[in-house]
Amino acid sequence: MGCDPIAVCDQPGNQHEQEMPGRSRSIMVHRVAVIGAGPSGLTSIKACLEEGMEPTCFESSDDMGGLWKFKEVSEPNRASIYRSLTINISKEMMCYSDFPIPSDYPNYMHHSKILNYFRMYADHFKLLKYIRFQTLVKSVRKAPDYSRTGRWEVLTEKRDGHEERHVFDAVICCSGHYTYPNLPLKDFPGIETFEGKYLHSWDYKGPEDMYGKRVVVIGIGNSGGDIAVETSRVAEQVYMSTRRGAWVIRQVSDNGLPVDMKYNTRFVHILFQLFPINFFNWFGEKKLNAMYDHTMYALKPKHRLFSQIPVINDDLPMKILSGAVIIKPNVKEICGCTVVFDDGSTVEKVDTIVFATGYNYDFPYLPKKAMYKSGHRVGLYKHVFPPTLEHPTLAVVGFIHALGAIMPQAEMQARWVTRVFKGHKKLPSSQSMIKAVEKDTRNIEKSYIVSKLTPLQVDFVSYMDEIAGDIGVRPSLLWLFFTDYPLFKRVFWGPVTAYQYRLMGPGKWEGARRAIFTQFDRMYQPLKTRKLEPEQPSTARRLVKMSLTVMAGGAAIYYFHTRNPDVIPTLLSNMRPQRV
Repeated sequence: MGCDPIAVCDQPGNQHEQEMPGRSRSIMVHRVAVIGAGPSGLTSIKACLEEGMEPTCFESSDDMGGLWKFKEVSEPNRASIYRSLTINISKEMMCYSDFPIPSDYPNYMHHSKILNYFRMYADHFKLLKYIRFQTLVKSVRKAPDYSRTGRWEVLTEKRDGHEERHVFDAVICCSGHYTYPNLPLKDFPGIETFEGKYLHSWDYKGPEDMYGKRVVVIGIGNSGGDIAVETSRVAEQVYMSTRRGAWVIRQVSDNGLPVDMKYNTRFVHILFQLFPINFFNWFGEKKLNAMYDHTMYALKPKHRLFSQIPVINDDLPMKILSGAVIIKPNVKEICGCTVVFDDGSTVEKVDTIVFATGYNYDFPYLPKKAMYKSGHRVGLYKHVFPPTLEHPTLAVVGFIHALGAIMPQAEMQARWVTRVFKGHKKLPSSQSMIKAVEKDTRNIEKSYIVSKLTPLQVDFVSYMDEIAGDIGVRPSLLWLFFTDYPLFKRVFWGPVTAYQYRLMGPGKWEGARRAIFTQFDRMYQPLKTRKLEPEQPSTARRLVKMSLTVMAGGAAIYYFHTRNPDVIPTLLSNMRPQRV
């Protein structure tokens, strides 16, 4: 049966209400709309399937991948990347929890390989048949019976202009937050007199138009750093303007390991809980300045190291040292082809200005009243659920920012969302959620440098552990210490990879333990391009490592016991052999 040009399709029948008699406030979720087929949307489809629900994913483009689908021409209202983009998170730290990235893939992957990984993921878990490509979601509104059922009416438009209305039991928004470029021209007096070309980093694809040019890059985030480095290889001169400065860290860490696999560990995380943050700011800044003095390089920011996500760029310091990139303060005004900076210095004959000035966030398809505003940010309970809605049938996945990849964070959110949809987990009252949101806002403003463009920052491990605790999949260090010491060592000392959240609880994956034991094998594999004799670790080194492990394990048990004094005696009692 066909649909009218604007028709109500996929309407659930009356069975929806009849399946739960006598529970008018209970909501049964079966059919779920997922908006966007990027990394957050793909894992949300899978999470719905794992909970026995029926997802329908609407993707406005002709392919999956979201941000990671490169196109030569940027499309309005879609994320956009440049041709040379390579992710700054290593592969073991960015992959989904039950689908390791192939061992022969490089540790830091080009966007084309990331898209290939998403294709393999979608193919392995048979997700493609749930995606409707070239279908734009125009609006999401409460269904007429929302107060009773929690349903949503979704209006979509195909590429040919054909519109359809659908009714879903729940909606997951996965449309990302790199879609709407922030181009604050009013903050740059005289921009209308500029005689050259200016563009936002969203429009940048490569340095082809920069040959022999004098270029000013405004903004020192990761995109700004990448663009400044790449254009400096062909431009006459590149200037990089920054209002606040930035801490710059390397992707290649001690002994050549990826920096996130070296330092994003539970051991380091526990140290952060035990010692003042100022100690780590001092220690981290000292270590960074030992590589390149941020004051000497004109990079030193006004904020401390852990108050904002740092710039991750191995090449920028060398470009500064070689003079290919010159760091400048904030732009004061623009006069024709001359750029004037706050310190009175000028750069003349500027050909191109690149605004690497971030993105605005918006959910234009949602009703304005659906979102709660808290400070600079959209106030979502645990960065997922709008706290003021009557029913927990609308969720946002992937709207988060941390020093870590979005893939495992979005996956964790999706697993929690679908557990809530199915009724396995309950949310607190609206009043309690609003209080939690406001508390989060105060904590974010206290711990980080926030603005309307960067209101979302969280600590990667803390956030993952918090949501994992709500699901029931947070790994228990104490249990592992007593029952699987080899695994405990790797979970405690090793990187906090997503596999750790498949060791136990709902969604447990039998391959998780092996994935953890082999994660460094996959890291080393693409580097094995020349056969060498391996070095054997000394006995003294092994003894030191074992001693530190035992001491750290004791510290972890003490830390856990001070917060949960009744758990250890109960656990030890349960572990005693039972008399027959």
